[in-house]
Amino acid sequence: MPPTPPLPPLIRSATPADVAAIAAIYRPEVLNGTATFELEPPGDGEMMRRWTAITQSGFPYLVAEVAGAVAAYAYAQAFRSRPAYRFTVEDSIYVAAGFHGRGIGKALLAALVEQTAALGYRQMIAVIGDSARQAPSMALHRALGFELVGRLPSVGYKHGRWLDSVQMQRPLGPGDGAPPAV
Repeated sequence: MPPTPPLPPLIRSATPADVAAIAAIYRPEVLNGTATFELEPPGDGEMMRRWTAITQSGFPYLVAEVAGAVAAYAYAQAFRSRPAYRFTVEDSIYVAAGFHGRGIGKALLAALVEQTAALGYRQMIAVIGDSARQAPSMALHRALGFELVGRLPSVGYKHGRWLDSVQMQRPLGPGDGAPPAV
């Protein structure tokens, strides 16, 4: 008999009870990875402050739960603070070690795109650090309709080397095909 396929992840809004797990997912990315240009991992208190700021601003902050454990998280936040950017958001997504390649990130990012579009936002930007090592993140975003729109070479320095930053973008809802509901 063939093995039973894994159950899809439970995608839900993150709660304060998830913040320690979120910080634990992010910590190795800061210490060992190049997806983020942050150099010191924020503690649980700082991650709670960030979660609060994002959720109190009305942006979606989601987790993917597998067998009762937080396996990934994603959120949208303001792309820039100036008023003309108010219909554009930036996404962030991190998947815990051991959960890559199982479709969890795709399910989570799809839910984030859907929720953000439902809130009336029109563009989503992905800022991806270190394109040399972040091909899976770029492929994930491409699979969900993001297009490469730019690359900034050598803008970050981490782990003894210069890193680039890639920007990908996708429209939300009608995108720029109609004026936003103001």
